[in-house]
Amino acid sequence: MARLSSINTNKRRLKMAQKYAARRQKLKDIIVNKDLSLDERIQATIKLSELPRNSSKTRYRNRCEVTGRPRGFYRKFKMSRIALRELGSLGLIPGLTKSSW
Repeated sequence: MARLSSINTNKRRLKMAQKYAARRQKLKDIIVNKDLSLDERIQATIKLSELPRNSSKTRYRNRCEVTGRPRGFYRKFKMSRIALRELGSLGLIPGLTKSSW
């Protein structure tokens, strides 16, 4: 099980990324727009850099819903490979069967 503080930090990052998503996108659109003056684009860059770091969606890390493990994550099931194998072997995941040959 991952540390609870890591899981909570990740949840805070996700919430903050969702909160600032529209503001960040608007500033990025201004920065990319070549029709605007250089001063306006620079001001938008400065405002973007003043936003909290954790408001960027790339700081969010996919974690297992069961254990909180950050590595070996399957997006389709939202869990790590270890938890997936355990629950799959017990038959708790619909449509998943453990292969053997």
